[in-house]
Amino acid sequence: MKKLQLKIPVLLPQVPNEKDTCVQRLIAELESKEGLEKVHIVDDQEDTVPQLCFHYDPDIISIDRIQSLAENAGAEITEKYGHLLLEVEGIRHTRHARSIEKSLLAINGVLEVSVSGSGMVRLEFDKKQTNFDEISKQIEKEYLQIQRSSSNENDYTKASKKQERSKKEDTKEQTSTEGHEHKEGETHEEGEEHAHGGIFGKNTELIFSIICGALLGIGFSLSYVESIPDWVSLTLYIGAYFFGGFFTAKEAVQTVAKGGFEIDFLMLVATIGATILGEWAEGALLLFLFSLGHALEHYAMEKARKSIARLADLAPKTALLKKDGKTEEVGIEKLSIGDIIVVKPNSKISADGVVVNGKSSVNQAPITGESIPVDKIPVEDTSRDYSADDDIKDENRVFAGTINGNNTLEIKVIKEAKDSTLSRLVKLVNEAQTQKSPTQLLTDKFEKYFVPSVLVLVGLLLLAFLVIDEPFSASFYRAMAVLVARSPCALAISTPSAILSGVARATRGGVLIKGGRPLEDLGELTALAFDKTGTLTEGKPKLTEVVPLGDIEENELLKIAVAVENLSDHPLAKAVVRDGKERLEGTSVPNATDLEAVLGKGIKASLGKDKIYIGNLDLYEDLDEAKPSEDISNKVKELEGGGNTTMLIRRNKEYIGIIALMDTPREVAKETLKKLKEIGIKRMIMLTGDNQKVADAVAKEIGLTDAWGSLLPEEKVDAIKKLKEQESKVAMVGDGVNDAPAMANSTVGIAMGVAGSDVALETADIALMADKLETLPFAIGLSRKAKTIIKQNLWVSLGIVALLIPSTIMGWANIGIAVVIHEGSTLLVVFNALRLLAYKK
Repeated sequence: MKKLQLKIPVLLPQVPNEKDTCVQRLIAELESKEGLEKVHIVDDQEDTVPQLCFHYDPDIISIDRIQSLAENAGAEITEKYGHLLLEVEGIRHTRHARSIEKSLLAINGVLEVSVSGSGMVRLEFDKKQTNFDEISKQIEKEYLQIQRSSSNENDYTKASKKQERSKKEDTKEQTSTEGHEHKEGETHEEGEEHAHGGIFGKNTELIFSIICGALLGIGFSLSYVESIPDWVSLTLYIGAYFFGGFFTAKEAVQTVAKGGFEIDFLMLVATIGATILGEWAEGALLLFLFSLGHALEHYAMEKARKSIARLADLAPKTALLKKDGKTEEVGIEKLSIGDIIVVKPNSKISADGVVVNGKSSVNQAPITGESIPVDKIPVEDTSRDYSADDDIKDENRVFAGTINGNNTLEIKVIKEAKDSTLSRLVKLVNEAQTQKSPTQLLTDKFEKYFVPSVLVLVGLLLLAFLVIDEPFSASFYRAMAVLVARSPCALAISTPSAILSGVARATRGGVLIKGGRPLEDLGELTALAFDKTGTLTEGKPKLTEVVPLGDIEENELLKIAVAVENLSDHPLAKAVVRDGKERLEGTSVPNATDLEAVLGKGIKASLGKDKIYIGNLDLYEDLDEAKPSEDISNKVKELEGGGNTTMLIRRNKEYIGIIALMDTPREVAKETLKKLKEIGIKRMIMLTGDNQKVADAVAKEIGLTDAWGSLLPEEKVDAIKKLKEQESKVAMVGDGVNDAPAMANSTVGIAMGVAGSDVALETADIALMADKLETLPFAIGLSRKAKTIIKQNLWVSLGIVALLIPSTIMGWANIGIAVVIHEGSTLLVVFNALRLLAYKK
């Protein structure tokens, strides 16, 4: 049995990640083929692109045949299934979002739908059974407007849109499903109004509610004036019913028409009941409080949504393109890789790129969260293509949406607008809004059982007059009060509002959290695993010690070391040359010749008439009889025990010095780990391929609780699995590229410095946009705060229901009191969640 690995994006180019259901469909299709024993996603791939592993019998099936089968199956699935991510306007609250989910799932061919209260809709559909036209028509039937769709939507969707536009040009219809912007009250050419809320625009519901309250107040006051006839107050109450019940009745009718009913219907029934009993003022009060509560809830959620929506508005719509010595203003969508754009002082940068001319400071806070502007200088080779280069220096790279300082910059574009870091960030944040957290899934499940059980209770209460001595009107009133009391509005909104606010606040701080699950999991963690190189350390070796032996001066020793190492391209050699020249401060260095490398041990070269040897102790074991003394060996071992990589230098037969290098810990590492301990992280473990002595030295210096050294990549995965058994939940912190397998097996994968890395953005659950370890306590602290607020909201929402149901049954609370407490609790949990937007670092 042999194995073959193929990249998933090659087989399924349009799926968002390896967790998509289309990948499982592909696996199921291929496993049925003769000769293929097993097909699975690779867990510990060294290549960061997700891959499928094929276990096959070479006597039955060839590699070419496997590739052909996989490509054909992938093409069939891609042809059959489509994915959409849409931003819509008109979703008023979480319950409305759930209603829309049911409506879209009812479309024949729609396989999966997730709708957030913030206006994001994610769908997967069978292209043979439905299409973008049908889906958009159903969305319009829900009185929603499509604002924008995902930046990398599939070709089918684009073709569908193009076909739709073509039809509309032929028929002159004005019902576009394309994202569009217009002012409130603007009409189509045929005069039809947009469904953006009503005659007062988005605030119509709030204004109607205020009018309802005013009419109720005036009518109630006039009812105590004897000289004014009763019909005046009654007329005002009827007016209050109209304005307070307009949106409630509208939603109730829409919901009932689809075979269900929500709190809107129940409130309407309760109002009608109060009217039948002659309690006009109480019915108007119910509608006033309910409509006001919903309007304020919608306003609060809109505030959180706008905080995220601002991301999409960061990048300017146009750029100054420089061509043939002239500049012209063009749309950013027309920019191509390799174009040169001019960015004037104090203006936004239009595209991801590298600086080719000019020096300036750039405010990168919108993308990375860094509070201090970063100095930018031109790249050394301005003619080179940097579009495929992931290792661009921070001082050369710029991002779309960041703000230039006081000088003009010329920038070479390295990514098209749709692929920029900002565009990808917006897409991932929008997808995150549609991901339900474990708590939200639990509350949704609870409501499925809770609602029917209370309806049974209400049915029994309606018959209470048959058992106890009271009129039917009293039993009816009590049942209506229980209907109002049992509505889990606060429960439905408690978790989504906190998740949305938490994701929005994190994004503003340069942290991308991909949905509710990682946000909640991060808030519960007590253990963190770190990669060493580039995460806890600087990621590049530095010259730490220069130890002359005998009569030689330190500068003379450095000249010899720099001269010889200058011939080598080894990373350690480059570090010796770089830091050595810096210490020599411009002193001339002689030229060495005849470099010869001894694999894994060191190098030797000629310097004038002398033979120079530089390497570890193993180099001199088999070289000749002139071995280092015990004192020299002990000094080398002492430096190595401190975490250094040492090089012993010999000139001819004489040992003249030792130089030591070390991947030094980040300056902020110790303070950051201290803060993590303060916020409740009990175990902090470093996983590294370096030897245990180096690991222990770094751990001791910065304050880690554990250090596990000499680990191969697959052993890091095993280490994560072991930690999960010990701690239940563990996060892996790394660069998101080399650490991808370990991250995939952790509870939460946290990648650092991903602003320029597409792979890291896709693989991590949580991404720190800037390469700053000190951002980690903010992310974990925010998640812990979000988890606390979710718990508070759940206690409030469930507690209110538990209090109101018996109170209304016993007659201690009437409908008015139930509505006040009901709507008050809903607003309380929403505004409690909004506190996350003000979370301080």
